[in-house]
Amino acid sequence: MRVVVTGPMEDRFEEILSPKALDFLVALDSEFAARRVALLDTRRARRARYAEGQLPEFLPGTAAIRADPDWRVAPPAPGLLDRRVEITGPPDRRMTVNALNSGARVWLADFEDALAPTWDNVVHGQLNLVDAIDRRIDFTDGRGRRYALGDDPATIVVRPRGWHLVEKHIVVDGRAVPASLVDFGLYFFHCAQRQLDAGSGPYFYLPKLEDHREARLWNDVFGFAQNHLGIPQGTIRATVLIETITAAFEMDEILYELREHSAGLNAGRWDYIFSVIKNFGQRNDFVLPDRGDVTMTVPFLRAYTELLVRTCHRRGAHAIGGMAAVIPSRDPKVNAAAIGKVRADKEREAADGFDGSWVAHPGLVPVCRDAFDAVLGDRPHQLDRLRPEVTVGADDLLAVDRTPGRVTGAGLRGNVAVALRYFDAWLGGSGAAAIFDLMEDAATAEIARCQVWQWLQHATPLAEGGRVTEELVRSILVEEVATLNAERSVEERDRSTQAAEIFVRTALGEELPAFFTTEAYARHLVTPVAPPLAR
Repeated sequence: MRVVVTGPMEDRFEEILSPKALDFLVALDSEFAARRVALLDTRRARRARYAEGQLPEFLPGTAAIRADPDWRVAPPAPGLLDRRVEITGPPDRRMTVNALNSGARVWLADFEDALAPTWDNVVHGQLNLVDAIDRRIDFTDGRGRRYALGDDPATIVVRPRGWHLVEKHIVVDGRAVPASLVDFGLYFFHCAQRQLDAGSGPYFYLPKLEDHREARLWNDVFGFAQNHLGIPQGTIRATVLIETITAAFEMDEILYELREHSAGLNAGRWDYIFSVIKNFGQRNDFVLPDRGDVTMTVPFLRAYTELLVRTCHRRGAHAIGGMAAVIPSRDPKVNAAAIGKVRADKEREAADGFDGSWVAHPGLVPVCRDAFDAVLGDRPHQLDRLRPEVTVGADDLLAVDRTPGRVTGAGLRGNVAVALRYFDAWLGGSGAAAIFDLMEDAATAEIARCQVWQWLQHATPLAEGGRVTEELVRSILVEEVATLNAERSVEERDRSTQAAEIFVRTALGEELPAFFTTEAYARHLVTPVAPPLAR
């Protein structure tokens, strides 16, 4: 097979895109690309069945796995025993230093929702991880202040892009390589042994899995990669984000498929809400209110998190809570209110039995740590809290119609404004954007544009009167583009126009695209050059 790198080769890129590393990607692609395509076909067929009225259920064919009380996942690996605070963010150089120094136990180096997948971001992200493990990374800000790696950095866990994406700058026999295999493969090739030598290991977060067969594919990728590079089997550990409604019905099965390599499950709350809207948006009984009303205490989300803790602890796996996306504010009153909400959220998770949780900003690390310290004390986790009293059925997971709240004009405008500003930031190369005092990523932008689509499909009434119509949404979009343009130079306004076009294509059409990133990446972020690097 012939591999071609079509992206620009900048300084040091050859360190990551070495001949042997590319050969490893070819091996992964040859072994697993076809299975990925088949699983994506399964996703589409499943979504079509839901559009016709079918609902998910616990699988009859895997009932024995769920009922078997004896099997367990592998014990925690070095650096993953105590996970009470995890910080997330893209692997740019500044975030790499700040996250590793934040005081969090784990850093999720995110190549997925928090990274705009420009070629430069993808390759520099890999370089930054190599430099961090080799302890040769630093950063100097615009004021000349230098940041260097501290003595006790967080454990690195890498989140590759989801199965639905490809990396168009690396092509094998004329076909783009799955982005998941690029992100995983390059990190594993360069850093697996480095991490073992440092007393840690190659650890991953797996995003957007929809069923246990997708977990099985990842497990087979892990086995193949370890064998290919002579790394002991079971060295890799992976935490799966339960962030699709279908995966919520297969938590046991997902842990079972990955059990030799499993490090637990995470409550990926924002993508989970997005998944509910995406799969059942055509149904009147699945219309959700304003995003701000869909808190983790509403019935369908409460059921999902309770089941996640019970399932994980029954199998000896860590249960990790959801993201706190607040950005600390300079306004004392605003900050106090925001921090109070984060504290209540983390205290609820710790009381429910979670072993740790996520934050998006270093300033929130102490808040999360205090909440879990109060419950855990000196213990590294609470795996012994089995939650036998929790009973969750299919009706509980699907009780979206019991969500209190309203659809308001402010909520509609907020969704349009957030989606537009996020798409604009994403086009500019930033996948984690501070918008209205929150750190927004691709998942929250997906909720915003999908809610608009859902409300349009149902001509949803607004609390103030009137209904959600395309004419209303387009008028709001025009106003928000004008507001955004007023904040920038004339030269930058073309980007806001492109962002508005992405919104129109992904939120106002008759069909709802599964992800905004798929088409927008191909249209806006692919930067081929000639002549390409080929092998």
